[in-house]
Amino acid sequence: MRAMVCHHLSRDRSGLAFEPDWPEPPSPEAGEVTVAMMFAALNYPDVLMLAGGYQFAPPLPFVPGVEGSGTIIAVGAGVDPAHVGQAVIVGARFGCLADRLTLPLAATRAIPPRLNMAAAAALTVGSLTAYVGLVRRGRLCPGERVAVIGAGGGTGLAAVGIAKALGAEVVALASSAGKLAAARDAGADEAVLIDRSGVLPAFPLIDVVFDPVGGLAVEPLIARLRRGGRYLIIGFVGGISDVAFARVAAGEVEVIGVRAGEYARRDPAGGAANLIAIDALGKVPHIGLSVPLAQAGAAFAAMADGTLIGKAVIDCRA
Repeated sequence: MRAMVCHHLSRDRSGLAFEPDWPEPPSPEAGEVTVAMMFAALNYPDVLMLAGGYQFAPPLPFVPGVEGSGTIIAVGAGVDPAHVGQAVIVGARFGCLADRLTLPLAATRAIPPRLNMAAAAALTVGSLTAYVGLVRRGRLCPGERVAVIGAGGGTGLAAVGIAKALGAEVVALASSAGKLAAARDAGADEAVLIDRSGVLPAFPLIDVVFDPVGGLAVEPLIARLRRGGRYLIIGFVGGISDVAFARVAAGEVEVIGVRAGEYARRDPAGGAANLIAIDALGKVPHIGLSVPLAQAGAAFAAMADGTLIGKAVIDCRA
């Protein structure tokens, strides 16, 4: 089968190669299914994994890709054969950038009716991170004011849409006019253009910061929190910042770590409820780039250099 394969770890992704004749996945065992992948969607953890900078490190060589969509083509013992032919969303720790993937049936779920296969592939990671951050960890209340930094990325746009759906007022912060336009389309009430200097223009105080970027903007944003505000640390695309704990204490605000996948691993029932919640919200992810499987390297590059708006989707059929 065809697959994108990481043969060695590197910051420049030189270890990533398209393999037209990669070994087939194993036949499904008890409780497992094999899925013919139609689409896979990229996320920043995929970029980090290629460089060995993520908390989870698959053994080399490995096929990247943690989310996608496809059709079940085979089932293992104990799985109802009626699942064969079912279109599903796939969630995996790696392996989605290939023609086929074998994984537990429990790692798949039915596609919500509003979504086509490409949108279904791109739904879960961004929306789940946004929901766990804003609701489970951030305790967002209707009427509160939320700042979303990196609002033009896949996770940022999901956070904008979900915060609006929950009744919040949303300030979108992003580094280009195109990203801010996408955030406006997702429901942002205000759009603020920023750069990597950490200098922020004036805007009113906020209750919650949703931050997948990190870097120099962290301390200025902490300073914009109201008393009792919550700063949600999602990721570090812009670098890891030293948190100014003196400012945290003086402002009586909270700094909160968010890991949506870890949340589900530690609380499976809560994780299942989160998936039901994001499917019920009715959001459709913004797809800013779609390329065939053999050109997935270009999608990784667009994500790594910060030019991508929304999600990148890989067509595993092409």
